[in-house]
Amino acid sequence: MTYVFQFIHFSPQNTGDGVASGLEKIMGTSVFMVGVPLARLTVVVHPSLARRTLKGKKSGWLRAKIKDDDDSLLLAAIHSASLRFQETHRPEPLFIDPYAGCFLLPNAEKDMDQNPHHYCLATKFIDDKLLSTINHVDGLNQVVLLTDGMDTRPYRFRWPTSTIIFNISPESVFKIAAQKLAGVGAKLPKSCQLLHVPLESSDIHEILRRKGFLGNRPSIWVFQGLPVMTLTGFEELVSVVSSLAMKGCLFLGELPALLAETEDGSNSSTKQWVDKLFMGNGFKVQTICYDEVARSLGKKLESGEYKNILFVAEQLRFSDDQMEIWRREFQRIEEDADEEGFEEL
Repeated sequence: MTYVFQFIHFSPQNTGDGVASGLEKIMGTSVFMVGVPLARLTVVVHPSLARRTLKGKKSGWLRAKIKDDDDSLLLAAIHSASLRFQETHRPEPLFIDPYAGCFLLPNAEKDMDQNPHHYCLATKFIDDKLLSTINHVDGLNQVVLLTDGMDTRPYRFRWPTSTIIFNISPESVFKIAAQKLAGVGAKLPKSCQLLHVPLESSDIHEILRRKGFLGNRPSIWVFQGLPVMTLTGFEELVSVVSSLAMKGCLFLGELPALLAETEDGSNSSTKQWVDKLFMGNGFKVQTICYDEVARSLGKKLESGEYKNILFVAEQLRFSDDQMEIWRREFQRIEEDADEEGFEEL
């Protein structure tokens, strides 16, 4: 099935906003159109995902083909960067992102609204959970970020020694972001690595392995901003994570509102759907209320509807690599037993 979305760009004169030249509601997500002339473009997204198993089946990934150019993905990433920029410059920010501004126009204005945006609250929650986990789990040095391409966590965190960060994101956006970050002197902590895996790749599972990901070692997976446009695509994504993440690993982030819509739209049915999705792939999942996170931080949320779902899931199954190790060990025990029996004869 092919899904077609249209992004309408507005001229700066229509908005009077120094940060964004327009704002359009698209599939429940607000996207700022930054410094772009009046234009219309269409994004065509073709979902193509399959889980790679021990039997060696070929896996795929969500493939995004953009008509005309990649402006839509870039603009969505810039919108998220602008929210982090605004949060950074509040009197009492939830977090500091010193690099978000490098993606924006030089004359970007600062919004002094005291109430944080839901996205920024989610970013704070994810930041804290990610750092707490990686600093308290022995041997955890593999981080997989599924992002829009402008995630600055690799540069703004003090990662433990020898941390390997795998960034899965649209290649065009990641390249632009890398250039901007290099231009402002952003650097990774010493001994840490950042390895990019293009979202457009035909076999993300295999590329992660080729770049050194080990499914028999601890890892943590963060989903925020990756442009997955279909329910099928996200379901297959969870399946891929399940095959690679070893037992006990965490998968956390924001589930896009578009994917979480249920027929009656009730919170109970949405929770049941999320539980079913994750449990079907071996994860125990907890959905997090934005209001509760805000209250724990002594904050009030910005007004307005926001349907994304904040979640933390724990892997209950063994990864494919763990299962392969177990299979080999079982085979070795059987072979040893056969040899002992033969010697007795």
